[in-house]
Amino acid sequence: MRAAEFLEMHRPGAGFILPNAWDGGSARILEQAGFAAIATTSAGIAFSRGRPDASMPRDEMLEEIARIVAVVDCPVSADLESGYGDVAGTFAAAVEIGVLGANLEDAGPDGLFSVEESVERVQAARAAAPAGTFVLNARTDPYMVKHPDAFAESVQRAHRFLEAGADCIFVPGISDAAEIGRLVAEIGAPVNVVAGLTDPVIDAATLRAAGVARISLGGTITRAALTQVDAFAREMLDHGTFDFAVGAIAYGEFQRRFG
Repeated sequence: MRAAEFLEMHRPGAGFILPNAWDGGSARILEQAGFAAIATTSAGIAFSRGRPDASMPRDEMLEEIARIVAVVDCPVSADLESGYGDVAGTFAAAVEIGVLGANLEDAGPDGLFSVEESVERVQAARAAAPAGTFVLNARTDPYMVKHPDAFAESVQRAHRFLEAGADCIFVPGISDAAEIGRLVAEIGAPVNVVAGLTDPVIDAATLRAAGVARISLGGTITRAALTQVDAFAREMLDHGTFDFAVGAIAYGEFQRRFG
């Protein structure tokens, strides 16, 4: 599947699930499960290295993304955070390693970038990763930073980002299905939301009914997996038992799958 086919998946109401991998093993398992495309997660990659989110240098992140791309056949969309201080260079590097899409955030440690700066950043990403060859998912964070009018700010930024060349608008942090539906209607283009980031966790059918085009998971799967590791550790320390081993995929099966 090439970029044009990947972009075609982004239809309002399609609500296709795009799970996020954090290493080559998780990427291959997700692809083998049947997902037609996967994404990476900056949080998950950092957590897998024992580091907090947003702490990894660009080159280290791109190296891990390249490892993921190398072991799967399906399209990979990369989490490039806010561009690591050089949006054009980062997106050009992402194209070079073979990803077919990426997110670009409009916020940093000090909050939202101005609208004009954010538009320029989307334009830089689009120039480095031309339309038709790469799916540009422009993320806007008014809900994440608790903007006093997150709805209106998200819509305004979405329209400007679409004019600047974005293919899809990513709005994380919304927890109300009805508000998601209103947002999708106002934006009038493919919208990506993330599942598992806020409570309540909204199911795919509800998000599709709200018109969502793309449902990603961010670091949710990684957090769930590491939660299990934490539970296994507590079982071993507290009880001296290894019940978690029952039902685990066998060593030989992993050898077969990853061979």
